[in-house]
Amino acid sequence: MEKGWIRVYTTIQMFRAEIFKRVLADHDIEAVIINKMDSSYKTFGEIEVYVKNDHVIKAKLLAKEFDT
Repeated sequence: MEKGWIRVYTTIQMFRAEIFKRVLADHDIEAVIINKMDSSYKTFGEIEVYVKNDHVIKAKLLAKEFDT
């Protein structure tokens, strides 16, 4: 991962990561999803959503709202 990208959300469900990425896009925040789930055993690892440094605070607030 390039410098300047910060993890703001983690989940074990890909659809939740995709929905959250869309929420970020609706607020003009670019995001990327990194799937760190084990391909053989879906119970190991997480799916992470990253944003650039400039948007970390807003993205974390949105993540908190998204989980409630």
